[in-house]
Amino acid sequence: MTTTARGLHARVLDALGPAITAGEYPPGCVLRTDELAQRFEVSRSVMREAVRVLESMHLVASRRRVGVTVRPAAEWDVYDPQVIRWRLAGRDRPRQLRSLTVLRSAVEPVAAGLAARRASAGQCAELTECALGMVATSRGHQLEAYLVHDIAFHRIVLNASGNEMFARLGDVVAEVLAGRTHHQVMFADPDPAAVTLHVQVAAAIREGDGARAEELTREITVGALHELDVLAP
Repeated sequence: MTTTARGLHARVLDALGPAITAGEYPPGCVLRTDELAQRFEVSRSVMREAVRVLESMHLVASRRRVGVTVRPAAEWDVYDPQVIRWRLAGRDRPRQLRSLTVLRSAVEPVAAGLAARRASAGQCAELTECALGMVATSRGHQLEAYLVHDIAFHRIVLNASGNEMFARLGDVVAEVLAGRTHHQVMFADPDPAAVTLHVQVAAAIREGDGARAEELTREITVGALHELDVLAP
């Protein structure tokens, strides 16, 4: 696919994906590819490629003589990072954030406990570096810079757990953290208590204290839920 075609393909996805996940095209709605190609002023091949991507996310299903049908939300690939991003951009953002944060609260504390037993020296060093980066960017309205360190921190914890299923949730957690920042579901500066907890988690993992790492990480996720009560009720 040429650069131009990729750009057109992305433009179609950036319009259709959020519209489907926001309910503008309800389940059972039939999308005509020819009509969509005319609407977006793209070729049929570009439109077909965009539909294939939506199919891979289980947002739509293509049937001969029927067309492209929007699937029920219960069938969507809700772990797909792009689907998460689109849903967080819509009016269902508070419920989506809460659902994802509850998922984090179930997984990340256990992952941190495992990481305390399995993390390599290199991962411990990276984790400490990320925690210090969070401290350095936690003041002065530096949320974008803080986000980079925050995402990296949680990816390392999930990877260091040694559990491949947990590790695959790194992109999901990254989208949750990015969504909170980009949609202003964060205070202007991160909660100092949460920043301190990240530093303490890094120390607990470095020291091999699984019980403490799990307990501290649970405090982080509980705090994130409390923030949602205030900022996205």
